[in-house]
Amino acid sequence: MDLRIFTEPQQGASYDTLLTVAKATEDLGFDAFFRSDHYLRMGSADGLPGPTDAWITLAGLARETKRIRLGTLMTAGTFRLPGVLAIQVAQVDQMSGGRVELGLGAGWFEDEHKAYGIPFPKEKFARLEEQLAIVTGLWATETGKTFSYDGTYYQLTDSPALPKPAQAKVPVLIGGHGATRTPRLAARYADEFNIPFASLEDSERQFGRVRAAAEDAGRKADDLVYSNALVVCVGKDDAEVARRAAAIGREVEELKANGLAGSPGEVVEKIGRYETLGSSRIYLQVLDLDDLDHLELISSRVMSQLR
Repeated sequence: MDLRIFTEPQQGASYDTLLTVAKATEDLGFDAFFRSDHYLRMGSADGLPGPTDAWITLAGLARETKRIRLGTLMTAGTFRLPGVLAIQVAQVDQMSGGRVELGLGAGWFEDEHKAYGIPFPKEKFARLEEQLAIVTGLWATETGKTFSYDGTYYQLTDSPALPKPAQAKVPVLIGGHGATRTPRLAARYADEFNIPFASLEDSERQFGRVRAAAEDAGRKADDLVYSNALVVCVGKDDAEVARRAAAIGREVEELKANGLAGSPGEVVEKIGRYETLGSSRIYLQVLDLDDLDHLELISSRVMSQLR
C-alpha cells in the first residue's frame, strides 16, 4: 500500500509552507506529494496568503526534492488549454528527472472561475475527453513527426509535439464518482483511477465499474492502479485525535465515518479494508499543513505497519 500526501493549498498556504511539507513527505518515506488545483478557498478558511498555481508550485518542488513523485488531484481542465498543459507538464517532468503524474479532471468549482475571470463552459466533460486525447497524443507523437487534431472544441495543426517528458509515459490519473462516462474515460486514458472521499461501499462499486469498462475497452482490469483519497486525522490517543480534528474544524466521529481517523491501529485497520477492495494507494488529505508531527506519526506508526 502506497501512502501519498495530498494537500489543499487554496485553504491557506504559501509556497514555502508547501515546500516544507514536501520535504517532510520525502524525508519521512512517503511515496508522493500531490496538491489540488484550485484558486479559491472553500468553506470557512481564510485562504491567506492567497492561492498558488499548481504547476508553478510543482516546478519549484521538482528542483527542491529528489525522490518523491509529484502531481495533481486534479488539474482543472477549464484552467488551461490542452496544448499548453502538455508543455507545462512535460517541462516539470524534465525538471524533476521524471517524477511527475498528471491528474486531470473537468473542473467543477464555478465560483473560482467567476473570481478570476476564467470561462466556465457547460460542456466540461466533452472538453475533458478532447483534452486527454490531445495531451496524451502530443506526448506519444514520435520526435520529428507532427500531431494534428480536429475536435469540436480544440483544433491543432501540424504541432511539433514538443517538448517530451523525461518519462516514456507520464502516468495519467482520472477520478470521480460518475457511473458511466468516468469509467469509460478512465478505461481509455488512465493509468490510475482515483475515487475521492468515498465510502468502502461506493469505492467497491466504482472500482467494479472501471474494471468492467477497462475489459470492455480491451484492457486488462489490473492494468490500472486503483486508489482512494481520504482525509486523515491520526493521534497517539483520543485527546490528540480530538485536538487535530478541532484544528481543521471537523468532528472526530464524522472523520472516522468518512475518512481515516483515530489511533494508528484504527487507521491501519481501515486502510486494510480499502486494500481488500482493490485499492493499492491512498492519498492522505492533510488539512493542517503546520502540523508536521502529524506526518511523523503517520510515517512511524501507520505506514510502518503497511510495508
